[in-house]
Amino acid sequence: MSRAATTTDVFNAIAESRRRDILSLLAGQERPVGDIVDMLGMEQPSVSKHLRVLRDVDLVRVRREGRQMLYRTNAEAIRPLHEWAGGFKQYWRHQLQRIKERAEEKGPPFPKEK
Repeated sequence: MSRAATTTDVFNAIAESRRRDILSLLAGQERPVGDIVDMLGMEQPSVSKHLRVLRDVDLVRVRREGRQMLYRTNAEAIRPLHEWAGGFKQYWRHQLQRIKERAEEKGPPFPKEK
C-alpha cells in the first residue's frame, strides 16, 4: 500500500518531528519565520519547507505584515488530530491504574524502619 502524500495527509505531515516542533512553537503565539529559525536552530530554507507542508495540509495559516510573514496554527484543522489522540487517553488511564494496583498489591518497596 502506498503512503499518502505529505502535502495532502495531516498525519503524514506531522510524522516529521521538526514539523511537530514548529506546531508546538506556533501553539503559543503567531511568529515570523525568523523566530522559528532562531528558536529551533534550523536553517531558514528548511523551516520554510516545513511551513509549506504544514500550510498545504492547512495546519498553519500565514498573513503578511509589511515584509514579514507571520505564521499561526489553525486550531480547527488541528482539532481532528486532538480528538483522535484523545481516544487513547482512556487506554493510558487504564494502564496506569493497573500499574498502581499491582504496585499496591506488592506493598512498599522497602521494609519499614523500626
